[in-house]
Amino acid sequence: MQKARVKLSSKSFERVDEIARQVIAVAERTGAKYSGPVPLPTKKLVIPTRKSPCGGGTETYEKWEMRIHKRLIDIKADESTLRRIMRVEIPEDVHVEIELRD
Repeated sequence: MQKARVKLSSKSFERVDEIARQVIAVAERTGAKYSGPVPLPTKKLVIPTRKSPCGGGTETYEKWEMRIHKRLIDIKADESTLRRIMRVEIPEDVHVEIELRD
């Protein structure tokens, strides 16, 4: 049995949770032991931009924010379970990392 660590990240927390539920469903169907999904701290990227493009007037700023939501799932699984996990359809805006450990 190998231990796989699945890291999910996306701008949309609904999609991250949906993919996490699908991965856990695969693990439950195959009888693999798992832990998670563990919500990791949300990364906030804040970009202050100036409202006036020409530079005249008072300096007023807008703040644009993008949040990156992350989930972590550890699975003790065999090769067939990992193959099934890799077959899960993942949207373009969700980033998945699968790290294998012995």
